[in-house]
Formats: sequence, C-alpha cells, structure tokens
Amino acid sequence: MQQHSEVELSGLGMAISTVVSVAEILKNNGFAVEKKIMTSTVEIKDDSRGRPVQKAKIEVVLGKTANFDELMAVAQEGRENGNDEE
Repeated sequence: MQQHSEVELSGLGMAISTVVSVAEILKNNGFAVEKKIMTSTVEIKDDSRGRPVQKAKIEVVLGKTANFDELMAVAQEGRENGNDEE
C-alpha cells in the first residue's frame, strides 16, 4: 500500500476468510478504507474428479486512509527503536 493508493485482495474458497481478516485488520488499525467488495463464483477444473467445480471468490479493494503515511512513519520508527534495544 505504500507504493499504490489502493490495493485489491482476492481469494478463492478457504482463502476467503484470510482475505477478510487481512482487510479488517488494515481497516481497524486505520491503514485502509474499504472501497469495493465483490463476490462471485468461478469454475475451476478439479483434476481428481475430472470435471469443473464452482468455487466462491471474493475481491476486496482497499484505499489508503488520509493518515496512512503518518501511521507508517510511526510504525517504522517503532521498528527502528526496537532494533536498537537488541
């Protein structure tokens, strides 16, 4: 997110919960705002069954908050100070 004003997170099947968790962590910590959420199904060929299978898909577009750069600077400062103590 430091390099771009927005990012898109996406996941299929079991990875959907990870995408949602990452998005919520970024939002709750003030780094991102939710711009768009899309859900769909995609058809994937299941090699073990030899036929197509429908999988759930989620796409979440997040944008930087107004204070993103400030929060990142504080986080970087904290990492640097933490490294000095070791």
